[in-house]
Amino acid sequence: MNASTLTPKIPLEIIINNDIKLEGELQSILSPRTIDRIVPKLPIASRIHLWKKELYFEIGIRMGSEKSVSTCNAGDIVYWPQGDAVCLFFEEMTPFNKVNPLGQFETVNFESVFNKIQSGMPVVLRKRV
Repeated sequence: MNASTLTPKIPLEIIINNDIKLEGELQSILSPRTIDRIVPKLPIASRIHLWKKELYFEIGIRMGSEKSVSTCNAGDIVYWPQGDAVCLFFEEMTPFNKVNPLGQFETVNFESVFNKIQSGMPVVLRKRV
């Protein structure tokens, strides 16, 4: 059995610079093969990169496209195959390339949170307990 078969929704925490905490979830129905590669690697520590109103960080799973989309909304968590990275979107936008949808994250004020984030900050993606 794989992670997505056992748990259709996987609660997450995204910790940025040890002081910004976002909560979200992976939804295995969106991209089950991609999520099955990510979940066993949790927690994943990396460094943030910024592009427009998106942050992304490399995760080292080397997956191809799966149920890819070309438009993202604020709060979307996706996997970007060409960058081998998880991306979080803080506004509706078209990503650089098609991405695999993974789930959503929540925040009270997307703009206020995004403005606190800088490239190079440490980030940890982990299961929420």
